[in-house]
Amino acid sequence: MVTEGEPTDLVKVLHLLVLSFSWGMQVWVSFIAGFALIWQVTLHTFGLVQSKLFPVYFYCLLSSNFVSLCMYAVYHPRELLDWHESVQMVLYFVALIMAALNAQWFGPSATEVMMKLREIEEEHGLGNMVGLGSQKEAYAKLKEQDPKYKAHKATFGRYHGLSNLCNLVGFLCTTTNLVYTALNLATI
Repeated sequence: MVTEGEPTDLVKVLHLLVLSFSWGMQVWVSFIAGFALIWQVTLHTFGLVQSKLFPVYFYCLLSSNFVSLCMYAVYHPRELLDWHESVQMVLYFVALIMAALNAQWFGPSATEVMMKLREIEEEHGLGNMVGLGSQKEAYAKLKEQDPKYKAHKATFGRYHGLSNLCNLVGFLCTTTNLVYTALNLATI
């Protein structure tokens, strides 16, 4: 691997810490916290918690992905990249773009629509039960009877799905970069 000078030990440690921070945060938020929370609190409380945590999560992810990309780019000039390093650079960039899309667009849009859904649900006495399966029939009936609710539900599903897709793609990019970094610990 040809680089623009060798990184100091401090830079190597910082790079690994930032990358590990991103990966750990993604694992916790994506695969543990939400699943644990959804079975412990009401649906509306779950949505409210996520509406407060996700902006922080997305911006922390955006920042750490930016730092990782910058640190990698400084020690890997484009003209000197081999094929594997080029792929890794692209993965850092894609992870950054995915976090930016979630922070700037999908996250806020999904939250806005979720709050509209919450208003309608509260009018019909829904959202105050714990767990996903509770009041399933009442939600289906509301969706059937209220075209505005049905439209909001579809919009929310679209934004939520795109947000999840961006999060998953970013997680896969971070995981691949972490594995590559682990396999090349002498360098970064």
